[in-house]
Amino acid sequence: MAGVGMILRPTDAMALHYRHLATSVARQLKTGKTVEQIAFDRALGYCVAAADPVTGAAHCSLGGGKYDFLVTSTLASQAPPAVGRALGSSLAHAIKVPSLFPKDFVSFVSVGDGSVNHAHYLSALNMAEYAQFRKYRVPVVFAITDNQISISLRGYNWLQQWKKKLLMPVFEADGNNFLDIWKKSGQAIDFARKNCQPSCIIYNDIPRRFGHAATDRQSAYLSDAEIARAASRNPISYACRTLVEAGVVTYQQLHQRFTHLETVVHDAFQKAIELPKLSSREELIQRNSAPTVQIQKPDDRYVVPVDKQVQVMRKHMTSVIDEMLTQNPKLVYLGEDVIHGGYYLVTDGLAKKFPMRVMDFPPEETALLGAAIGYSQVGLIPIVEIPYAKYLDCGADMFFEAIIANWLSNGTQPNGMIIRLQGFSRGVFGGNYHTHNTLHLPPGLDVVCYSNGPDYARGFRYAVQQAQAGRVVMFVDSTNLLNMRHCLEDGDKAWQFPYTKADDIVPWTEVTQYGNGKKVGIVTYGNSVLQALKAQQILKEKYNQTEVTVIDSPLLSELSDKLAELVPTFENLIFADDCKIGQNPFGGLIQILQQKKKLPQKWISVAAQPTYNPLGATLTFTNDQDIIDAYLQLQSKN
Repeated sequence: MAGVGMILRPTDAMALHYRHLATSVARQLKTGKTVEQIAFDRALGYCVAAADPVTGAAHCSLGGGKYDFLVTSTLASQAPPAVGRALGSSLAHAIKVPSLFPKDFVSFVSVGDGSVNHAHYLSALNMAEYAQFRKYRVPVVFAITDNQISISLRGYNWLQQWKKKLLMPVFEADGNNFLDIWKKSGQAIDFARKNCQPSCIIYNDIPRRFGHAATDRQSAYLSDAEIARAASRNPISYACRTLVEAGVVTYQQLHQRFTHLETVVHDAFQKAIELPKLSSREELIQRNSAPTVQIQKPDDRYVVPVDKQVQVMRKHMTSVIDEMLTQNPKLVYLGEDVIHGGYYLVTDGLAKKFPMRVMDFPPEETALLGAAIGYSQVGLIPIVEIPYAKYLDCGADMFFEAIIANWLSNGTQPNGMIIRLQGFSRGVFGGNYHTHNTLHLPPGLDVVCYSNGPDYARGFRYAVQQAQAGRVVMFVDSTNLLNMRHCLEDGDKAWQFPYTKADDIVPWTEVTQYGNGKKVGIVTYGNSVLQALKAQQILKEKYNQTEVTVIDSPLLSELSDKLAELVPTFENLIFADDCKIGQNPFGGLIQILQQKKKLPQKWISVAAQPTYNPLGATLTFTNDQDIIDAYLQLQSKN
């Protein structure tokens, strides 16, 4: 596989299967690194030393260069972002914004034969073939090494049948012949480069000379004869003989070279194993996300004129996305049906105003989120729309891959983006699958859920700046709020607001207070803000409790400093969570508040019911009566 590294240009994108170290080494040699440098860098990784230049001791991975992308242990997870890089860089050049890659680059991604069965890989292939069919530029090369075994599962020559379904040229090379690998790889890469279309290269019959891993028991699934045959088949021996017979080198020179390399590698490991490992929890936490950046005021030239009349939340969302696309030419919007406005018309009219920058993809969340990762890696700032909160499950691994990148790469390869998660919380349409109330809150993800249009716009402006700095931000949209006009009673129009100015940018840590009493505080977010306001009114009218303050705290992924300041000032505190009991974000925040000794003596938490919501009802969601009951429970403790 070293020949592949010699063919790829230094500025081509590369994401490698973990067994394809030779490709990485060859390309590093080509770019000027010495054998000693490469060996030491690899030793640092294998010894999990803090000085590992690739992951900083987070993992042992190939890659780490400007154009070499990290690959995790999830089968074929490197494939969807590779297609995203091919599409994203082509788009960047088309809309005339800077890209990490030159116009004639290729995106090379490799896997083993077992990985072709994985959903990630099939998703990536389908996306590449779809893009080719739509005549998009997608210069991606899919490389597969076939050793006829995946962990302990035999290949059964399935790859030869599998390849027939591909709608792209398939090149094949003898995996035992380095010259054939070099030649056929060049053909596959040249095809993708010249035609800006996908191609596939299969390296047949590459021997796996050792077990899958140190714990592998080959004798459990291979015969003694098969193990002996694999051990005796060494492509390097063939390469050496070929070079000697061609008069390129002598056996004595090769022996000297191998002896030198053995010494270099041994010395590299001896040095690396003595170096410090990671030992600080705080350091690991700090690398979860790229640092936040200070707010930058917008250029007056890019202010978008908007209607000053009061509007529902959905109109504010459309306006702020329009505003951000106008201000930042690197910003792009992708989703599954966003050209015509999407399920909730949030992108209505934007595709016409920003051609190519508002773009539809097939309804497949793995490919969609993988494309967003690739877009980010080439230098674009993607906003990726997920139609419903439940649909995020379909692309869960790409979602987590996007988030963990900053931590895994020690801050060198973040995937700055905004994920717009729709179909959350209270809503009659679709039941559990369209109005889900469970959220993922992995480390490294900023999660915010706003309750009204002005706060959404202020926070979204802030989010774009943070995404440009490398943070992954998820905006959670409550279905019920998008077209909400009235708050406490029909006709009050209390939930319609005028659009805010372009320089009104507010961090997510800010909270909004409704009321100023200190007897009872109701901490909430999203749709439960309205339920809390209704409870506030009932407490005043029915229970003569006039000192109730509703605190809208939209930041769910970490404790807001503003919330931490407010919490101790109340005599009674109610946390009203939109999510299900046991999966509610406030549960984690309450734990932090306890550790900081910020909670008042009397507090209680209420959340949605631990079940799933049926079609055509709002039965299980957090409501105003839940909050009233929580208040009464607190009073019973007096």
